[in-house]
Amino acid sequence: MTLQERIEQSRTHHFITVFPFTTNHHATLFGGKAMAIMDEVTFMCATRFCRKALVTVSSDKIDFEKAIPAGSMIEAIAEVIHVGRTSIKVKVEIFLEDMYKDGRELAVKGVFSFVALDDNKKPIPVLQGLEIED
Repeated sequence: MTLQERIEQSRTHHFITVFPFTTNHHATLFGGKAMAIMDEVTFMCATRFCRKALVTVSSDKIDFEKAIPAGSMIEAIAEVIHVGRTSIKVKVEIFLEDMYKDGRELAVKGVFSFVALDDNKKPIPVLQGLEIED
């Protein structure tokens, strides 16, 4: 399998309905809840890519482009964008859909970084033991 094929196969989609208990006093999704969704879906994507134990080490700038109202549906899409020796960067975008209208728009985007760890919690190469063709 090539690196690009592995990246494509690890792309992860996560759908969620925004219920009122996940919103703030403006009846929009809590920013922290959006960030938790982003961390979760990027973690799943990175894990699917390398099948190793990973930890989140950072999140790059997160852009909240549009408020996400209660009663909406969202789709979080994560994709590996960079593979280092012991780390992986994953881009995530959250798209907003009105439940009763066609169309969708980008609401939130960001990048999360993960490091692969061994049993002693020490960094290990991400691609070690993986079949990657040039």
